[in-house]
This record gives sequence, C-alpha cells and structure tokens, in this order.
Amino acid sequence: MTILLYELVGQDPSRPFSPHCWKSAMALAHKGLAFERVPVPFTSVPTVEGSVSKTVPVIRDGDRVIADSFDIALYLEENYPDRPTLFGGPGGAAMARFIERWSQGTIHGYLGSAALMDIHDRLAPADQAYFRESREARFGKRLEEVPATREAGLEGFRASLAPLRSMLGYQPFIGGTSPLFADYIVFGAFQWVRVTSPFGLLAAGDPVLDWFERCLDLHEGLGRSVEAA
Repeated sequence: MTILLYELVGQDPSRPFSPHCWKSAMALAHKGLAFERVPVPFTSVPTVEGSVSKTVPVIRDGDRVIADSFDIALYLEENYPDRPTLFGGPGGAAMARFIERWSQGTIHGYLGSAALMDIHDRLAPADQAYFRESREARFGKRLEEVPATREAGLEGFRASLAPLRSMLGYQPFIGGTSPLFADYIVFGAFQWVRVTSPFGLLAAGDPVLDWFERCLDLHEGLGRSVEAA
C-alpha cells in the first residue's frame, strides 16, 4: 500500500519546500517505500487527517497516521526493519536528535530570515496573508525588514558551519560512508532555501556544498526532482 505524505507547498503544488517535509520524503525514499506526495498549503494544514497536527509533515500508512518528521523516521525504522536503516541503531537515533537540535538552532534561524520574503512571494494570496501575520508576530517587525541583513550575516552563517565542514573532510556523509537520517535533517534545511530562493548560501568549493550536491543525487535524484528557484 502506498504511503501518503502530506507536505507544505506554495502556489505551485509541485514545489514542496518545508525542510521537515523534505526530511520525511528522503526518509521514505531511503527505506525504498512507495509514497504519494499530497500538497498542502499553509491554510489547509488544519484539515489534514482530521486536524491530527498543527504542522506537516504527516504520513498515513494504512490505518496509521503519524505527525512530526522525527516521529515519522522512528516509525519507519521500527515498522520496516528489513529495509535500509535510518539510524544504524539507538546510538544513531540519539545522534540524530543532537543534529536536529543543532540544525534548528544554528541553521534554521538564519535561513528562515534570509529566505522569508522569497517564501512569501511563492504563496497563494490567502496563504500570504496568514504567513505575513504569523511571521511578523514572530519577528516583531514588517516582513520586508527581516531579510535586509542577510548579506551582512552570510559570512557569519558560513563560519557557523565549520564543524560540519571539518567533519566532511573525513567522510562523505554525516552518517559516514552512506547517508542516515542525520543527513536528511541538515539536507532539508538547505533544500528549503534551494526551492524557494535564488539567494546563494554556500560558496563554490565548500565541502558543505559538495555534500549537499551528493544528497541531491540520492534516491534517483529525488532532491533534484524540484528545480532550484
């Protein structure tokens, strides 16, 4: 039975952009599971599977409905143990928790502000109104003001990736010789901006960019199936 993956989209339903939804898409592909992508704009998220969650991704696997990208990965690992592992054991799951906290604390803050207006401009009008109201409340300023410092902050953002850059000097993926869910966590963040914004985050020759390109090629080029902005 095909698994349903509910994921966030803008005005173009063929361009899912949520970093968390991309984690789940890559995890499903990693497991080799057939899945159908169900596009959900911001204002339709409360209607997904009887309002099971305030956010997506959400998956339906038969009679099971699971929300939250990390919980989805844990579910897939437990229920499809004969397929390629997402964690490599309990230690890998614990490591992925750290990577998730690091990614959201170090990467998401800058990326979310840098691409904010680009994301807004890709939404349908009703979703633009919701997005503006919710994000202006979050940032405490007009939407247009938030990305104004992205150029000034770029060097600092790139410097913050030093631990990841250094580690990739030893191995091709965060997971080692092959990717694990930890890779998809960080990949989702960069894919978020790749799909929504033309803003250049990484310099040519950066090992992080090389790693991201490898991730885009995974699973028959799943990440490249959506063209860059």
